[in-house]
Amino acid sequence: MSTLVARLKNTFPLKRSSKLKRMDGFQLFLLIMLTVLSVFMLLPIVYIFSTAFKPYQELFLYPPTFLVRNPTIQNFVDLLNATQSTVIPVTRYIFNSVIVTFLAVFGMTIIGALAAYPLSKHEFPGRGFVFASIVTSLMFVPEAVGIPRYVVVSHLGIMNTYMGHVFPLLANSAGVFLIKQFVDGVPNELMEASKIDGASEITIFLRIVIPLAMPAVATMSIIAFQAAWSNTETSNLYMQDESMKTMPFYLSTITSGLANSVARQGAAAAGGLLMFVPNLIIFLFQQRRMIATMAHSGIK
Repeated sequence: MSTLVARLKNTFPLKRSSKLKRMDGFQLFLLIMLTVLSVFMLLPIVYIFSTAFKPYQELFLYPPTFLVRNPTIQNFVDLLNATQSTVIPVTRYIFNSVIVTFLAVFGMTIIGALAAYPLSKHEFPGRGFVFASIVTSLMFVPEAVGIPRYVVVSHLGIMNTYMGHVFPLLANSAGVFLIKQFVDGVPNELMEASKIDGASEITIFLRIVIPLAMPAVATMSIIAFQAAWSNTETSNLYMQDESMKTMPFYLSTITSGLANSVARQGAAAAGGLLMFVPNLIIFLFQQRRMIATMAHSGIK
């Protein structure tokens, strides 16, 4: 009987003591504090979702309520119906935002990686000046380059086109700097061995540099998505045709020009949720790579 019990213990070992029991007082205190902090940081997200489903009588309650009591989808219906009196439906704005965001993320990520690779791994005249210029450009706010951008877009003849949305966003100095700092950590010996084996520059870039720098590339894609998805500058400055404007621009005008500040507030709340959800989804899918980028930067 004892032999049978011993075999059962070996086959089904008892669970180890809980990690909580092995924590000392300070570690347990940190766990509680971080849990409270994480819950506190989730409150704005909960509020965005709750507000989008509030009926009008709850939107203007005093004192305001944090959670919705009688959820409704009428705000989303009002958002879709807000453009019934106009020629352009709200789905057109959403379609434009999706197209512009996809093109901008693809272009910004590719151009950022292509610019970072030679700055990091190749010697050429003026490399230091080029990199210093990129870093210096981080100091300029978008308003400072608004007029030069408008002149360039106008002379290129891409007003009222999707390229007019995408082209001003392609040069992202922060993305180039981020990827360049990450590519600096790729071993030169690995690239030299690939060249000895006959690999071309494009092969080294696609099969060695990009896979090893994927955390930085993913972080760059998140930054590019947020910049393109919430951008209203291109619609304001370069688009005179209403059918070429994007969803953020439409949401910025949905309550403007009204006689009071009550009408369409529910539709604006629903639109704010629609603009927020894609950012949340992209971040949740790419957060591990972003954390890997920050960890790499900390180790360096």
